[in-house]
Amino acid sequence: MILSISGVVLLGIIAFLFFKKDGLKASHALVCSLFGFYLAGTAIAPSITAGGASLASMLGGIKF
Repeated sequence: MILSISGVVLLGIIAFLFFKKDGLKASHALVCSLFGFYLAGTAIAPSITAGGASLASMLGGIKF
């Protein structure tokens, strides 16, 4: 729950900065679509959430 809310907030801030600074490009559209999937309750949203959680756990397991 905390990870998904943090992901929504982070992606929302990134989307806002992309619109404000550079306009919308292809990479920016990807971030905005991910933001939309987190906000919407579509059938594919749980898969994207699970992918985000696995990516977060993978990044969290990296030892420097």
